[in-house]
Amino acid sequence: MDPLSDIIALLRPDAAISKPISGKGAWGVSYAAHDAPGFTIVLAGRAWLSFESEEPLALTQGDFLLLPTTPAFSLSSEPGIRCDPVEPRVEDVRHGEPDGDPDFVALGGSFAFDRVNAPLLLSLLPGRIHIPASRGRATRFGRLVDLLADECANDHPGKDLLLRRMLEALLIEALRWQSESSDGAVAGLLNGMRNAGLARALGAIHADIRAGWTVGGLAAVAGMSRSAFSARFGEVMGCPPIEYLARWRMAIAKQALAQGAKSLDQIADEIGYESASAFSTAFRKRQGCPPGKFAREAAAQVKSTSRL
Repeated sequence: MDPLSDIIALLRPDAAISKPISGKGAWGVSYAAHDAPGFTIVLAGRAWLSFESEEPLALTQGDFLLLPTTPAFSLSSEPGIRCDPVEPRVEDVRHGEPDGDPDFVALGGSFAFDRVNAPLLLSLLPGRIHIPASRGRATRFGRLVDLLADECANDHPGKDLLLRRMLEALLIEALRWQSESSDGAVAGLLNGMRNAGLARALGAIHADIRAGWTVGGLAAVAGMSRSAFSARFGEVMGCPPIEYLARWRMAIAKQALAQGAKSLDQIADEIGYESASAFSTAFRKRQGCPPGKFAREAAAQVKSTSRL
């Protein structure tokens, strides 16, 4: 698979919560930071989103906003209005005047990502993806938003399940759109994929994680000198090439350990270690515990979660 597909496959995104959000008149609410990727799709009207020490951002009909990690923010009918603190809810949300047709309607909520590798993988994504309607309407992304809006406006059988699947598709399309966008610098993997040389090197790593890659070998794939490639990779990806390779190998190993279907010998062979012993030593050094303990704790966490 390509690097973006690999990221999404390990994240295993699921639209955990999605709910209508509406408002009428003058209103403002604020939310504390929380450990969940949040999204908003504006279906009608306009609202203003504010983050600490930043200018308010206008969200208008057709806009999509994805926050891989959700910082503290406020949402209001106009900038500068007083915002009352509220807690996230799973039910439909109405702000401002309780009666009458709303001025603002959105679909908002959060995605659940696989927690085994979420910290590493989310660090490879930008802090914010905002796709204005003016940029998305003529694309497949815009058509997905239209389909979502239509589904929300009706009450057909299977609505909840279809909305979840469409939101997952929207997440993938948003990440794809951002990786192809030419505006501004985007942190991490998506920025690396926009650089032709780095994209070739990243593609090579993800296509053959078992290979004994060296900086020189990856530089040759990228069509760059060793020094130029090493400097550019570190600048864009936030770590040296071989460190990225090691982190990605550990991400695959952690997922395999959490699933519990493979032996240490199999995992070691699949990610490029000469033996289970060499893999165990590397894993303990990076994770602070042996692979067996990690697997047991991951299994216990899954069992605990399934009881909730």
